Amino acid sequence: MKRATQKVVVENEAPQTSQKSKKQKTCSYGSVFDLHTSMDWGSLPHHVILHIFQFLPLVDRARASSVCRRWNEIFHIPDLWRRFEFELNQPATSYLKSTHPDLIQQIIKRHADHLQYVSFKVDSSTESAEAACDILSQLVNCSIKTLGLFSTAKPSFMNVSKAYFASALTVVFINSKSLSSIKIDDTPLDDPSLKVLVANNSDTLKLLKMSSCPHVSPAGILCVADQCHGLKELALNYYILSDELLLALSSEKHVDLEHLRIDVVSENPGQVEFHTIKKQSWDALVKHSPKVNIVMYFFLYEEEFDAFFREETPVTHLYFGCAVSKAMLGRIGMNCPRLIELVVCANGLQPLDDELIRIAERCKNLTAMGLGECEVTCRGFIEFVKMCGGRLTQLSIMEEVLIPDNDYSLDRLHLEVSKHLGRMWFPDMMPTW
Repeated sequence: MKRATQKVVVENEAPQTSQKSKKQKTCSYGSVFDLHTSMDWGSLPHHVILHIFQFLPLVDRARASSVCRRWNEIFHIPDLWRRFEFELNQPATSYLKSTHPDLIQQIIKRHADHLQYVSFKVDSSTESAEAACDILSQLVNCSIKTLGLFSTAKPSFMNVSKAYFASALTVVFINSKSLSSIKIDDTPLDDPSLKVLVANNSDTLKLLKMSSCPHVSPAGILCVADQCHGLKELALNYYILSDELLLALSSEKHVDLEHLRIDVVSENPGQVEFHTIKKQSWDALVKHSPKVNIVMYFFLYEEEFDAFFREETPVTHLYFGCAVSKAMLGRIGMNCPRLIELVVCANGLQPLDDELIRIAERCKNLTAMGLGECEVTCRGFIEFVKMCGGRLTQLSIMEEVLIPDNDYSLDRLHLEVSKHLGRMWFPDMMPTW
């Protein structure tokens, strides 16, 4: 082990006359450093090396482990392997690097029982998704607490055989017995797999994110709600949502739900008639969990909105990824009193003044608004901002949305909106939501 000489320079210090002062300098807080002290990096305290390793990228950590035997031993300490992300990419389909196969086998052999916070990030290729399933199937000694499966491009897990995927996933479900957080969107997850999950982790599961899992039925998610009484966060597609599910989440034995995300996606545009959730079911959920955030993402055509917001709905966050009609925005203003955030990516060419003013009047909790390809007159927009006042912490509007009128130019609008918000505000060149 080579020794390094550590040199400390302290500026703005008066010259010292003693011989001792030529070797030492004192910082303002009184610490004394010897300019000629040599440090044996191999003799650093165990906890210091461990702390350094925790901040190193995996590749650099692996290189550092080859410095000496002691550093290699620290490299394999369980604390460094509690959290790990497997990156699986094919050279032909991705420019991103992959976790080296030798390292993966070393982890499976030496650290499978240490892994607790695990994620798999794969590219768009089926081969990468299958490789992730192969690793999952080998984690027979694991004690994983959080599990995430992510596709960086199209959902490649959907190209994997349902039987193969379910078999690999249930290995983790059966052996972990302490899973608290699972994020497995866009996968061939099915009802039998959920039953295995519930049978082995019902006491610990708190978060389940499983949007776009077409093989899961309402009965499958209802099984989770009936058994996992500690569930606090849930994300699913609207077709799985039901009155029975909301009532199950509202039972006395259930903890308060904190976050419910619902993706409303048109699988067959113009051919799907969406079901309606009863107001009584929504009311039961909010009564049981009064602080619950209900987030809805809509990707529908205008003619497919008929089933939504005809009655009071306790949604708190609304995102419209496609065009939404004036009539729908009018319903939101009438029937969404808990609304906190609203983002409208597109609308027709009719000004939305009345709809926005109604939302400002009725939605007293609204703090964030984003408008994309819409139209609002400057007067109508200023009236909306005036009614919302300083509670609007985020206001993202493109300048093209605003229609100048006889009362307000765009320059004057900037000043008026800034005055009512209590801070400087300008329209966005590009929406920031």
